[in-house]
Amino acid sequence: MDPKLNPEAIRARRLTGMAVFGFLWAAVIVARLFYLQGPKHEELLKHADKRQHLSLEIKAPRGTIVDRAGEKLVVSVLAESLAINPRLLKDPAIAVEILSSILKIDARKLLERIQVAQGLDPEGRKPRNPKMNLAFLWVKRKITPEESARLKAYKFDWMEFRQESQRVYLHGRLGANLLGSVDHEEKGNAGVEESLDEDLQGRPGQVRVLTDSRRRGIESRIEVPAQPGKTVALTIDIRLQYYCDQILRDAALREGAVRGSAVVMDPRNGEVLCMSSYPSFDSNESSASVDFANWNNRAVTEPFEPGSVMKVFSIAAGLESKAVVPTDSIFCHNGRMPWFGSHLTEHPAYGWLPVEGVLWHSSNLGTAEIARRTGSRNLYRVLHNSFGFGAPTGIGLPAESKGSLAPPDKWGQGEFAFVSYGYRMSATTLQLARALSVIANGGLMVQPRLVLWKQSDDGNRETLPHKAPQRVLRPETAIQTQLMMEGVILKGTGKLARLVSHTAGGKTGTAKIWDPNAKVYTSFYNGSFVGFAPLSDPRVVVAVSLSQVKKAASQVAAPAFRDIASAALRLKGIPGDLPEQLPQETPPLVAAVIDPEPGQPALEETAVQAATETELVVAPRVPDFRGKSIREVMVKSVETGVEVVLEGSGVARWQDPPAGGLLAAGRRVKVHFAR
Repeated sequence: MDPKLNPEAIRARRLTGMAVFGFLWAAVIVARLFYLQGPKHEELLKHADKRQHLSLEIKAPRGTIVDRAGEKLVVSVLAESLAINPRLLKDPAIAVEILSSILKIDARKLLERIQVAQGLDPEGRKPRNPKMNLAFLWVKRKITPEESARLKAYKFDWMEFRQESQRVYLHGRLGANLLGSVDHEEKGNAGVEESLDEDLQGRPGQVRVLTDSRRRGIESRIEVPAQPGKTVALTIDIRLQYYCDQILRDAALREGAVRGSAVVMDPRNGEVLCMSSYPSFDSNESSASVDFANWNNRAVTEPFEPGSVMKVFSIAAGLESKAVVPTDSIFCHNGRMPWFGSHLTEHPAYGWLPVEGVLWHSSNLGTAEIARRTGSRNLYRVLHNSFGFGAPTGIGLPAESKGSLAPPDKWGQGEFAFVSYGYRMSATTLQLARALSVIANGGLMVQPRLVLWKQSDDGNRETLPHKAPQRVLRPETAIQTQLMMEGVILKGTGKLARLVSHTAGGKTGTAKIWDPNAKVYTSFYNGSFVGFAPLSDPRVVVAVSLSQVKKAASQVAAPAFRDIASAALRLKGIPGDLPEQLPQETPPLVAAVIDPEPGQPALEETAVQAATETELVVAPRVPDFRGKSIREVMVKSVETGVEVVLEGSGVARWQDPPAGGLLAAGRRVKVHFAR
C-alpha cells in the first residue's frame, strides 16, 4: 500500500499541519499582544481613557457686587442649561417639535443646527461632512425651572442637563447703566461688570467623568476645584441710587428730555454715592430685547457743551490768576460787546455788575470780560490743570470720555470767550462733579472712586489704594467761589434749587445743542445744574444734566438738583444748617435766562417758583409704616424727613415709636419687618 494513501500517515500530516498552524497563529497573537502591551500600550491607554472619560470645566461662580453698606446688588445663582447628543437622536423632527414648543425657540433654526451636528445636508438626507458627527450640542442656556421639569418628564436619553451659573440683578433697573451686564459665558460686557471682570470672574475648575458606551456619566471626580470670584463693594448707596434714578426719570419724562444723567459725589474723598442714566434698562432681560443705546452710562460716556455751568470755573480761573477780585466791577457793555471785528450780545442787558453779580445773573458778556482779563493761557491752565477738563477722571469705567478742551494755540481769535461760558468745549456729568468738588472741598483735586473694597485671596476685605487729594487751587479762591455760588441759589438763576433745611451753592447751565450734520445750533437745549451742600462743610456734590429739553436749566435741572441733594443729605444724616422754625420765603417770579448760541441774543422765559410751606415746623409726626414694604417705607421716610431703622424682611409689622406722635430731635423710628 502506498504510504501516501495510508490513513495513519494522512492523519499524522493533518495533525502536524494543524499543530504548525496553531503554533503560528498563537505566535501571531502573542506577538500582537506583545506589540499592544508594549510599544502601543500608552497610546491605546490614552485612547481608551479618552473614550471612557470626559474632562469637563467647572464654571467658577461669579463674585457678588454689594453697595457701601453691604447690601447685595448682583449675585450669581445656579441655573440649568439643556444640551443634546445628536448621535443618539433618531428622529430630529420630533425632538425639534418638543423642544421648540417648550423652550419657545425657532424650530427651523434648531433643526438646521442638529442636521449640521449630525453631518447631514440641509435636507437631512445625504452626509455632508462625516467628521461633523457631534456628540454634544447646546440647545438653550439657563432655562427656567418650569421648562426643566417639563423636559425631564420625557426621560429622553439624548437630553443632557448641565448646571451653570446665572447672573441676577436683584434690583432690576436700579443703577443698571452703572452696574452693566454679562454675556452668556458670564463675562462682563458693560459697566462695573466689565471693568472689574478679572476680579469677579474667579478661576474655573476641572471634573473628570467616567461614562458608559452611550457617553452617560457613571461617576465623577473633581480634579481642580473652582475658585469663586471675589466680592466687590462699591461706594454707591443703593438707597440714594433709587431716589436718584427716580428723580432723574421723572424730570426727563416731565420735561420731554431724550437723555439724562446725574452724579452724586462726596467732595472730600471722591467717593461716588450714586450715578444715574436715563433711559435705562433691566440687566435681567435678554440682551436681544434691550435697546443697545440704553446701555450707555451717559454720566461717563457722553460729553456735551455745558453752557453757563462753566462760568463758575472761568470766574474761579480769574480769581486764581488774580486777574479779578470779588469786589471788582465788571462792565457788561449793556448787552452788546465789540469782539474782534464782530459783536457779542445778550438779553437782558447789564451795565456794571460785581464779579458775583456776573455769576448770579449768568452774564455771558461779563464772563467774557473776566476771561479777557484772565487771558487765554491762564484760563486754559486753570480749566485743564486745576479742574481736569479735557482729561479722563480715572474712575475706571469702560468707554469713559475725556471730553474736549483744545489748548489755547488751537483757539480761534476771541474763542476764549465762548469757552468761558461753556461752548467750543465739552465735558461729561462726572467731569463736572469732579471739577465742582475742587471748589467744594477748598481747592483739592480728588479722583472719583467707585470701588470701596474687594475680597482678597484669603477672604478678607482689601481696601484699594486711592490717590491722595492734591492742592490745585488756593483755598481763598475756592471759598470766594462757594459764596458766589450760594448767591446764585438765593438771588440768581438757581432759586428753584433752594433746599429747605440746608444751605447750598450751585449754578445753572442752558446750552443750545449743536447739530453736526446741519452745522447749526438747534432749538433744543442741554439743561444742567451743578451744586453742593451744605455751604459750611460741603458733604455732597450733585451734577444733573437733561438733554434736548425746551426750557431753561433753572426750570428743568435745578428742581432735580434740589430733590437729589435733599435725599442725599437726609440719607447721610447731615444735620440741617437752616432754622426749621422760620418759614421759607416764597421767591417771587424769576426771569429764567436761556444761554444764547455764541454770538446770538439770549431767549428770556418767565418761570414761577413753587411756593414752599410757611407753617412752623417744630418736630415731624411719626407716619404709620405698618403694612408697607421696605421700598414703600423708604419712600415715606424721604417724603416726611423721618429717619428709620429697618429690621427683618417682608412687610412692616410694628414700629417704635408708634404712629401719630411727635418725633424728638435726633430720634429715628425702628420698623420691624416679617413675612
